[in-house]
Amino acid sequence: MTITILAIGKLKDKSLQTLQNEYIKRLQPFAKTDITEIKDDPETHPDRAAECGLIKDREAQRALEKIRGGDFVVLLDLHGKMWSSEEFAAHLQEWTQASQRLVFVIAGSLGPGKALTERANVRWKLSDLTFTHLMTRVILLEQIYRGFMIDAGRSYHK
Repeated sequence: MTITILAIGKLKDKSLQTLQNEYIKRLQPFAKTDITEIKDDPETHPDRAAECGLIKDREAQRALEKIRGGDFVVLLDLHGKMWSSEEFAAHLQEWTQASQRLVFVIAGSLGPGKALTERANVRWKLSDLTFTHLMTRVILLEQIYRGFMIDAGRSYHK
């Protein structure tokens, strides 16, 4: 089982990189986990809807180039479904049985392009709160780890 996180944008913050690497290490017994960073486009006029749409489409296309036909794709999306940790753990177990590679996609700051939304098998909303895209990586990794720990019956989740 492989878990791939496709993240639009580059993680430059050293403390977040340290946390990211810690959760990747913790996930080793459960799944090979990797992060693929995808170039984001600069927002020169974020107030112009047409430009935002083009940026989202270009970023979506670059992400789609990294997704294989048999991948199970979970798109982190403000319009997705929210679950408790226990519900997420049950879904995680289902998804890992459905495909050899589970791909989580964190879109750019403007959100996902239409083609990426259409390709997703599942759209997941982490929270009603707003997180930076870089913080979302660490939160996502922690929730995946928590899901595996719940499924394994370990005491991590209280």
